[in-house]
Amino acid sequence: MNSPAGNFYLLSEHWAMMEADVRLKAPEEACGIVAGEHNHARLVIPVTNVLHSPHRFRMDPEEELKAFYQVEENGLEIIAVYHSHPHGIDRPSPTDHAELTFLGTIYLIWYEYNGQWHCRAYKMNSQDDSEEISLVINEP
Repeated sequence: MNSPAGNFYLLSEHWAMMEADVRLKAPEEACGIVAGEHNHARLVIPVTNVLHSPHRFRMDPEEELKAFYQVEENGLEIIAVYHSHPHGIDRPSPTDHAELTFLGTIYLIWYEYNGQWHCRAYKMNSQDDSEEISLVINEP
């Protein structure tokens, strides 16, 4: 589950899937897993936020386990976790740092600004250290 820092590459269809998920689940935080290879996304798997909270997320353990199996069956790795901040900030929150479960993985933070959803990527190095990396959206 470790991803090197640098650019993070998404296909436009992956962007659209995540954006649809965060729109649908707002005002609760949406969450999910992104699988791929070497910072190149190949699969997006939305997962239910069992907290149903606008400020925190916890992935449904059963869905998360199914996602892990799906990633493995496709010969991929978990390279990112996405979640939304429907009423929040455009970077990892103190709660994100405190509840970090995928150390060294990229967190894609979705946030709403002026009625539009945007996303930023951060490599979560530790519970008190993260670095922003560039998102690159490609056509299939």
